[in-house]
Amino acid sequence: MLKTLDITAVRNDFPILNEVVNGKPLVYLDNAATTQKPKQVLDALAGYYGHYNANIHRGIHHLAEKATAAFEDSRKAMQQFVNASSSDEIIFTYGTTDSINLVAQTFGRSFLGKGDEIIISTLEHHSNIVPWQMLCEEKGCILKVIPVNEEGELDMAAYQQMLSENTKLVSVVHVSNALGTINPIKQIIDQAHTVGAKVLIDGAQACSHLEIDVQALDCDFYAFSMHKIYGPTGIGALYGKRSLLEAMPPYRGGGEMIKEVTFEKTTYNELPYKFEAGTPNIADAVASKFALDYVNQLGKEHIAAYENELLAYATQAMADIPGLRIVGQAKQKVSVLSFVMDGIHHQDIGVLLDQQGIAIRTGHHCTQPLMQRFGLSGTSRASFAVYNTIEEIDALISGLHKVKRMLG
Repeated sequence: MLKTLDITAVRNDFPILNEVVNGKPLVYLDNAATTQKPKQVLDALAGYYGHYNANIHRGIHHLAEKATAAFEDSRKAMQQFVNASSSDEIIFTYGTTDSINLVAQTFGRSFLGKGDEIIISTLEHHSNIVPWQMLCEEKGCILKVIPVNEEGELDMAAYQQMLSENTKLVSVVHVSNALGTINPIKQIIDQAHTVGAKVLIDGAQACSHLEIDVQALDCDFYAFSMHKIYGPTGIGALYGKRSLLEAMPPYRGGGEMIKEVTFEKTTYNELPYKFEAGTPNIADAVASKFALDYVNQLGKEHIAAYENELLAYATQAMADIPGLRIVGQAKQKVSVLSFVMDGIHHQDIGVLLDQQGIAIRTGHHCTQPLMQRFGLSGTSRASFAVYNTIEEIDALISGLHKVKRMLG
């Protein structure tokens, strides 16, 4: 039996939730864009800068050794969080976008050529579309797109037909940031491997909601961002199978990613440092471990169960608002609700809710092709995290009724 989370205690860990917006208590429902940070993470950031700020790895003094240890402890925490076989398979990046670009610019440039096919899906964030388009323009590759049905689920029969000996890479999102759809990525990975294709999974939206086991999934790459998991912005990771990472050339040149430099020749460092040129984002990397520890302390399964309760409650409550339609009603979803209201622009909805202290996201959510698939310029999106409450959803529903009265 799942334990019951003490949501009051959880909320007390997030100082920003005490903010007042337009004279109203903040109701923060924009968690798919970024989650808020618990004081454990905030204290870790201040602790690093206040007590052991130093550059890492090559220093022999006390501060450098302490900073290096904390930095590498975070890498180990990320390894455990996704169940990679070794911390060497965890590359620190600026986030999911940077991770995908790393794969495109190293694996893609080195191993893909004219006529090779890359498969993505209609659900993709722009970050998992544009790098592949750029690669296709440069290398003459062919980009194919898995369609989605009216519920926002991938057409897996169409995917199966797309796969061929020409398929060299499949790059798909684990969870849709715009609709909340959970994709059947184990099936996607297994089918791709039958034709010899490698698979990259965009895990930006999945990591805060779902258990991730890259070994069980057998994905070749998995990308994620810490700011979606109650951690800092500007830091994330790329998991890659060791054999692939070793075969890939470096992404950037500079300090740390080298073993020896002469004017005649440079030899590159071992994993994972080969891909980490220059002084990294040390403070945010260090604080990331505290975010992961926080999630582990609450328990991912308990977080997911609670968020699913919020999603079910909000879905039912929205059904009672005349003229409101939820976009994306996949059977498997995380706690994201994307919706439109008849005759009311999504931006106007966001503005009126903000006046009531309620923060949601409006627009195309960096998924313009997906919006075009549904004939929309954008949606309003409410996304829930572990610190949200039924009372906050009631405030959202009340706010939407007010929007309906004013503009409907």
